[in-house]
Formats: sequence, structure tokens, C-alpha cells
Amino acid sequence: MSTSHNNPILSAVSALVEPKADSSPADNAVTGHDHVRTHAHEGVKPTFMVQAVNLLAVVVPFIGFIVAAVLLWGIGFSWLHLSLMVAMYLLSAVGITIGYHRLFTHRAFETSRTLKAVFAILGSMAVEGPLLKWVAMHRRHHQHSDEEHDPHSPHLHGEGLWGVVTGLFHAHVGWIFDRDPANLERYVGDLSKDKVLNYISRTFPLWVLVGLLIPTILGGLISMTWTGALLGLVWGGFARIFLVHHVTWSINSVCHLWGSKDFESHDESRNNFIFGVLAMGEGWHNNHHAFPTSARHGLKWWQFDASYYIIAGMERVGLASKVRLPSEQTMAAKAIKSAAS
Repeated sequence: MSTSHNNPILSAVSALVEPKADSSPADNAVTGHDHVRTHAHEGVKPTFMVQAVNLLAVVVPFIGFIVAAVLLWGIGFSWLHLSLMVAMYLLSAVGITIGYHRLFTHRAFETSRTLKAVFAILGSMAVEGPLLKWVAMHRRHHQHSDEEHDPHSPHLHGEGLWGVVTGLFHAHVGWIFDRDPANLERYVGDLSKDKVLNYISRTFPLWVLVGLLIPTILGGLISMTWTGALLGLVWGGFARIFLVHHVTWSINSVCHLWGSKDFESHDESRNNFIFGVLAMGEGWHNNHHAFPTSARHGLKWWQFDASYYIIAGMERVGLASKVRLPSEQTMAAKAIKSAAS
């Protein structure tokens, strides 16, 4: 499912861009630098139960989306259920883009412990995995972007059309069924010290259930019917999860294949307008890989970045601080000349 927000440009931009000499794998992944390498390609093979749960997490929302599409034909659709789907989409997407991605993975801004917990719970409702594992995988992705140890690069699967197709499938969804890289926990040493975030990560299934119960209960209470509750589950639950999944996963796949490059990023990340909008700013992926710790991904005025606007609003009312943005000089230094002209 990646984003940016808020105003004060930090004067010490070098602290955002240059890693410390003794930086850990997590530090390098947050900043986008690659000075520390991990060579452990083998990891723990997922158990049959884990593979089955992963398959259900992919297939059930898809079935729910198909059911919702069928119900569109005058059988089971209303503005209530559309509203539930949109509201739950925005809440869970914000949990991923602002919470899982910009706040926890890249430390692009700071906020209170209470709001950290809220973002962690909302991100869990997107059903993309426990917080600590999601962050570890994404930090590993940044450390090895489009190289051998990248968990979901589309560029390592052969030449020609077949290579593109298999790479696209792997980057989009296939990687979910791979064995986990060894020693993933070394990427989240900072977050693992937080007892609240650890608890939310460990109780991931609980928050998935909560994310399904909210639209179900609201659909039933507002319509005062069992049918309304069931349709709330279908639209605000399964169909919403399907949409959040595939928009988020398209950042891994589509945004490493198609789009424009405005900045040097040492990988194949691309800015893609469609997913810049649908993914609440995450689709400005080349910008993000060039400046990983920036709270803002849409760096040009016309690059719509809903997640950053929310962060900026939080900062204005005192709910966010230490919001990181690259300076004009830093952006000019990394700009590709054809893109800058």
C-alpha cells in the first residue's frame, strides 16, 4: 500500500540524508542508504497455516469485492454502504500511508504516544500484516531496492515479456508467499522497545476483526436491519480491504515499472499520477525513494499528496512535530536535469 506532511523545513538536512558511520540496518533503511548489507537470503519457511492465512487474506477480500460488484445491480447497494466503504478505506489507508509508512518506517515526523497507537491500529485494519513485520520488510526494501535482497522488486525475474509479467506478479502479491528473510527483527530495534506498539503488533488479528466489525455494526444500526449489517461487512469490510490491498501493492509493482523519474534514486522507482491520487500520495514513489525521510512525497505543487496534507494539518494544530522535508538545495542536487527543466 507510502506519504508526506508538514511545514518547518529542517535546517540540518544532512542529518536526514547522510547515515551515521555506525548506523544500523534500520537506520540505513530509514534514510535510504545502503552502507550496511545483509546477505542472509534464506529465512524461515512459512508453515502451512501461515501460508493458508496469507492466501485467505488475499482471496477473501477479492471474493467480497466480486460479491459487492454483483450487488451493485440493484440488489444490495445504497449510499450508506458506499459511505462505509469510503470511510473505512480512508481510515485504513491513512493507517498505512501516514502510520505504518511515514511515521513508523521512516520517522518522517513525530506525534504523541496516543496517536501512534491510533495509527498503528488503523494500519492493522488494512490487513497488510503486523506493524513490526510490515516496517521491517519495508526498511529492507529500501536498503536493497531493486537489488537481490529486495523482498518485492519486479526487476529480478528474467528478460522479455515473461520476465515483466512474472516480476509484476511477484512484486504485487507473489512475494507475500515467500519465506521471510532471516533476522528481520534487526530492522525494527527502535520500534520493538515500545511496549504499546509491540502489543498492537502482536494482537494484529484483534484489530483486523475490529476493522470488520465497525462497518458491520454501523451498517446494522443505521439501517436497523440484519441485511444492512451484512452489506456493511461486504462493502466496508471485504471490498474495502481488497481496494486498499491492491492500491498499496501497486506501489511495489506498478510504481517500480511505469511512470516518471524526477530525482536520482539508485533504483527503478517511478512517480505515477494515478497512484499518487488513489494511494493518498504514495504514488510519488521516485520522490519518496530519493528522499525517504521526507513527510511529503508530492514535492511539486500539482502532485496531490493527501497524506501530507493531513500531517501538515496535524502540525498546525500541535499534533505533529519534527516534520521532515528536503530543502530546495537538496532537491536541486538530486534532480534529473530533463525533469528539472
